[in-house]
Amino acid sequence: MRILVPTSCLCPVLLCLCVLERSYGSGHHAISKLPGRNHSLTHSHNQTRGPNGETEVHHRPKRGWIWNQFFVLEEHIGPDAQYVGKLHSNSDKGDGSVRYILSGEGAGTIFIIDESTGDIHATKSLDREKKTHYVLHAQAIDRNTNKPLEPESEFIIKVQDINDNAPKFPDGPFDTSVAEMSEVGTSVFQVTATDADDPTYGNSARVVYSILQGQPYFSVDPKTGIIRTALAGMDREAREHYTVVIQAKDMAGQVGGLSGSTTVNITLTDVNDNPPNFPQKNYQLYVPESAQVGKPVGKIRATDEDLGINAEIKYSIMNSEGATTFSIHTDRDTREGIISLKKPLNFEKKKSYTLHIEAVNPHLDPRFSHLGPYKDTATLKITVGDVDEPPVFSMDHYILDVYENSPVGTEVGSVTAHDPDSKNSPIRYFIDRRNEDSYFSIEADSGMIRTTQVLDREKTPWHNLSVSASEVDNPSFLSHVPVTVQVLDKNDNPPEIPTDEDIIVCESIRPGQVSVSHLPHKHTHTHMHPFSCLSGVFDKHDWRVWDRWKWR
Repeated sequence: MRILVPTSCLCPVLLCLCVLERSYGSGHHAISKLPGRNHSLTHSHNQTRGPNGETEVHHRPKRGWIWNQFFVLEEHIGPDAQYVGKLHSNSDKGDGSVRYILSGEGAGTIFIIDESTGDIHATKSLDREKKTHYVLHAQAIDRNTNKPLEPESEFIIKVQDINDNAPKFPDGPFDTSVAEMSEVGTSVFQVTATDADDPTYGNSARVVYSILQGQPYFSVDPKTGIIRTALAGMDREAREHYTVVIQAKDMAGQVGGLSGSTTVNITLTDVNDNPPNFPQKNYQLYVPESAQVGKPVGKIRATDEDLGINAEIKYSIMNSEGATTFSIHTDRDTREGIISLKKPLNFEKKKSYTLHIEAVNPHLDPRFSHLGPYKDTATLKITVGDVDEPPVFSMDHYILDVYENSPVGTEVGSVTAHDPDSKNSPIRYFIDRRNEDSYFSIEADSGMIRTTQVLDREKTPWHNLSVSASEVDNPSFLSHVPVTVQVLDKNDNPPEIPTDEDIIVCESIRPGQVSVSHLPHKHTHTHMHPFSCLSGVFDKHDWRVWDRWKWR
């Protein structure tokens, strides 16, 4: 006898439970347990063993207990318990002598059975996403004898899925990036939604993707969830950040399907698609002539809308006039061109310089070479500022001379200094007296040096002076120059013969000649070894011998 599951259960499979042949002997029963298919096991004969060990076969009428899966709809809501199905044995004559017993998962709590009729009901709302099926056991017992009428059989109650779960993006929102200027169709990111419904039953878990926000810049593959660029020439410098909202809808996107969404934040990364640019073509810079060599004197800056290495700039001075006197290098932090001085400036010789400066991107991307050239030029005019400088002497060191015993006021020589500035201020001179006695004076206007005392070469043959010059308009600006005065010799000292020495006269002396063995004075023109005779003629105007020697 076949028992049907009620049509209100919406189960696609016909469930039946039939009586398997019941053995009245000592035979055993085996039940097939392959869920999902109708199974039957029929005992066509009963076997007993005779006294001689021979097997005796007793033929019986065929009977069977046929069963299949039961289905119960999940998330059932209602005042009454949900009807699942019926157990029935062909031994049941309807007189109440058969008692049906249900055991296994959920028996007595979730699933209850009417022991007399075999009707099974689900008393609770079930969630397939928590438990997909229940394994139970059925048994038919004679109420009078309490003996089983059928062998115990295992069957499954499967929870039937409904579309009660919307797709979800468990890891969202997402952050990703793609290079600016990417070609249309460039893969950006892939999103994957999960649906807890049964993927093997219907379309409850069949998800389709669509884009709710982010068009026309991006698109999404409806099956794979891959986001791609949809617009050519997206420029980071124009717009860097995009918010894309992706929707996942189950039931294959049909009306009535559930949906979930997520946000994908997309940032355009930089490529070198912008050349450097000087905001203006002509610049001016003032540099005083007192600027120090090797020190920065100014800066210039080209702009580049790119980032990082793509925005690096190398500066250079293109013309020889500027490159000879100035240099330029790039500040890595500010990307400015720092201009430094290579040679001293002189306002009186050159009052301005013109520099042709070029800014170049050193790291080029060949994909965007058609957007170049990746360089720019500008003109920088440098004006040299006049600075009040101290006087400049015509020589770095003066060496003058004067004869000893010259009268006071004798001119020794002059020093000369001039104002290097264009105003040509008058100069005043003076002698630094810190390390020098007052042997000399200097005329403040002319720089002429004169003696203030009679000089003695034998006492001080050299005099070292320090002469200073200052501008009349700015006395605080001083220049100094060393001046060395050599005292020249005059014949102002006679020869001297020590009184404790013997005078030797050679026998060959002739009138008008003097012969001596030793003349100790340093001005003696003839030096002779002691006891040697060397005659010489001495003019009385050149030699004067006092005390014991007189010229006649």
